[in-house]
Amino acid sequence: MWAFVACRGWRPWLFLALGWLTVAFAAVALPTSGFAQPSDGTIRDALVVHLDQAALLKLPEGTATLVIGNPLIADAAVQAGAMVITAKSYGMTNLMVLGSKGETLAEYPIQVVGPSDKLIVVYRGVERETYSCAPKCEKRITLGDSLQYFTQNLSALNTFNSQAGSQR
Repeated sequence: MWAFVACRGWRPWLFLALGWLTVAFAAVALPTSGFAQPSDGTIRDALVVHLDQAALLKLPEGTATLVIGNPLIADAAVQAGAMVITAKSYGMTNLMVLGSKGETLAEYPIQVVGPSDKLIVVYRGVERETYSCAPKCEKRITLGDSLQYFTQNLSALNTFNSQAGSQR
């Protein structure tokens, strides 16, 4: 829009006014969420889960089935009357809770965001390394790190875990 403001005459203001009217109309006319709302009409806020962490939600009465829109982004499991949502990759998906007759009991938008701990990300050209710095900086395996860094750290972690398991 700034290109129009630099012009002379009344046309820039006309385009600016039409742009604001379009934005105002879109805000009123379009739905606020792309997710279907549950049958009880309540609007659910997005559940924000940090990468490599889990969140706990209480199951609605009569829950028979859980459906995750994109299982590459998040996963759900049932434990003692509660849902455990585990973040797996960055992005947005949804969780549908269905009753025994297939009716939608609830729907939750799920947004997976980056790790919540204190991180340092080092870029060496296109290569990326992540360190967790709480309180001392240590190597961390994070989605998006360069392949060599990721596989070296994963290999070291697997070796450590196998050695720790053999000591028992």
